[in-house]
Amino acid sequence: MRIKRGTLRSERQAGRVFVLLGSDRPTEHTTERTEPTEDRTAQLIATLQEQLAEEREARRRADTIIAQLARANEEQARTIRELEAPSEPLSEARESPETVEEEPERAERVPLRHGRGSGGRTEAVVAQAHTEVTER
Repeated sequence: MRIKRGTLRSERQAGRVFVLLGSDRPTEHTTERTEPTEDRTAQLIATLQEQLAEEREARRRADTIIAQLARANEEQARTIRELEAPSEPLSEARESPETVEEEPERAERVPLRHGRGSGGRTEAVVAQAHTEVTER
């Protein structure tokens, strides 16, 4: 832009633009620092140490929260297992059906009934066992 405005001297040769530097302009980059390098470095180190301490504290809090959630999850799983477990212990009669003398000629199906007392589970198990034994 400065070339187009004419504020920077330049020449065109064979499709290239050359910027002319006068003797009043330095050709090397010289930089002046307004504050000593050591002070700036110490300030940066202090800032980074503060940030590191804050990050460590945030990580410690996150680890604490994760541990609390894991304990709560274990407790909920234990409660769910207790709720899903049968409330009455199973007796041997429920686990293994009674043996019935086989009478192949009179094998008949016993309809499953669902009573209200045990949700119909006992009658259904006994009826199913009876059916299985009589069909053999």
